[in-house]
This record gives sequence, structure tokens and C-alpha cells, in this order.
Amino acid sequence: MNASATGWHETGLAFECAGERLAGVLARPAAAQAACDVGVVVVVGGPQYRAGSHRLFVRLARALAADGVPTLRFDVRGMGDSTGTPAGFEALDDDIAAAIDSLQAACTTVRRVVLWGLCDGASAALLYVQRAHDARVAALCLLNPWARTEHTLARARVRHYYLQRLVQPAFWRKLVVGRVAWSGLSELAAHLRTATGASPADPLVSEPGYAVSMMRVLAAWRGPLLIALSGRDYTAREFEELLARHPAARQGLDSAGAGWRRYPSADHTFSDRAESEALVADCRLWLAGLAGPSLPAAAASPSARISISPTSDAPAARPQPAPSSS
Repeated sequence: MNASATGWHETGLAFECAGERLAGVLARPAAAQAACDVGVVVVVGGPQYRAGSHRLFVRLARALAADGVPTLRFDVRGMGDSTGTPAGFEALDDDIAAAIDSLQAACTTVRRVVLWGLCDGASAALLYVQRAHDARVAALCLLNPWARTEHTLARARVRHYYLQRLVQPAFWRKLVVGRVAWSGLSELAAHLRTATGASPADPLVSEPGYAVSMMRVLAAWRGPLLIALSGRDYTAREFEELLARHPAARQGLDSAGAGWRRYPSADHTFSDRAESEALVADCRLWLAGLAGPSLPAAAASPSARISISPTSDAPAARPQPAPSSS
């Protein structure tokens, strides 16, 4: 793709991580401009590779690079074109550290790194912050963070599914004529018992370790933070339920001045094009405020809320092997 026309260009990267080879694509600004000391690492979660669902990560990285912010999206071990065995989001510290190293090696002006993650990619970013104590991580952008517990799942389903069903006339008509399965009613009863039952005063004793760690990071974090939540997503509702059980985390977000963005019509992966474009535009504006005057003026203005051009959906450059040391 013509970099002068798009404002960005891409380079395939291959880098080492715990004896495995990871594949990534780095999007950089095409035009010569003041060096930006901020870079973004997209942490991929779930059964995804570096393009993301509906190529969301491709469009995001290219848009940010066009604004002057180099952005690396990569495959964690065992996913996409990376070697190794998938480790799960709770064990991605080495992958994230290797990606940050690779970004800084390729873009030597980058000093501050933003971790951007969707679903358990967002969760992995929070866990990395807690365990790695990496001073290079200066900001976080978290989309629909994965934080499932038995309690949050039950409350989210009761509030945002079953209660809506119970006020629908069609549900009661089906119930009267016997078209509602007893298994569905039994599931509702089970969720009601879990959602309304007594829970320990201290949620730390009843929730999985990763969820507790996430809340502790949010309670202590004081850097720039953007949280984006979809309106049509149980994962987002579960995160809200978990946050409601952790006053310290809520207070920490208030103290940090966390930015919140909500997308009422968006599903978990932002499959709707209009919602995904709004998300990308919001991320551009937020990053422009973080990166400061080193970015082009257009990136910091309201006009940055633009649609991503169709050309930005062109396939990304395929990662090339790292140069031989010989």
C-alpha cells in the first residue's frame, strides 16, 4: 500500500519469547514528523490472532500510526503465526514484555507504552501491570475486560436477560402453552439463587485470583486509563458487576480520572462498523491527549472522529523472518 497516501506503513516483525518465535505487525507513521515517545501494544485475547475480529486491530493500528503513534499488534505464543503452545490470558507476561521490547527496538523514540486490550487481552494487560512492575507501561486502554465469576455471571444474566424476558408478553404466552423448557426455568432459578444469595463480606475470598488481581490494579493505578464498554455484551455487564463489589477499585478509578466510553449498540467485538469506527475515533482522541504536541494537530482535534477509509481494510503485511545474525 502507498504509505504517502495512507499516512502509515507496516513492517512485519518476528521476535523471541521464552524460546519461541512470535509474529507481529508494526504500523508506523509514514511522514517525517516530530518523534513521538508513546507507542501502543495491542494485547490479543481469546481465540484471536493479530488482526482481531472484523479486522478491528488492523484498522486501529493503522489509524493510530497515521496520527503519529507507532502501534504493534502481535500473535501470542501458540496463536496465529507464532510458535509454541497457547498459555491462556493469565500467563502472557513474557509475551507482553517481549512485544514491548520489540516495539522499542524498532521505534527507538518510544519511552511510554500503552497496553490496549479487548476481553481477556484487557485482563492480561492488568495482570502484567501487577506482576511485572514494568515502568514502561504508562497507560491502559481496556475494552470489555473479562472478569467472570459465578456471582457476576448470575447477576448479569438475571438483570440483563431474564428480567427482560419476564416483561415480554411472548414469554408468558409460551409459558402458558408449554413452549418454555423446564430446563430454562431451572436455570433461571439457579441464577436467582446465586445472584440474590448472601455473599461473603470480603469478595476476595469468593472470587478467582485473576479477578482479585485486576481489581487491585485498578485500585492502585494512577496513570491514564480508558475503559470502553459495549452495550450488548454480557462480559461488559459482568465487569460492571465485579467493579460494584470492589469499592477500592471504583475509588481508584475516580482518583485516576479514568475515562469511560460506552457504545450502546456495540456487541462484544464491535462487529458493527459504525460502533467500531466510533471506538477507533475515541481511542485516537484519547491517545492524542496522552502523546501531546508531538502529534499532528489533526489527531488532537474533534475532526479526528472520522470514518476509517475502506482502503484501511487491505490485508496487512505478512511478518517476515527476523534478519539472520550471521
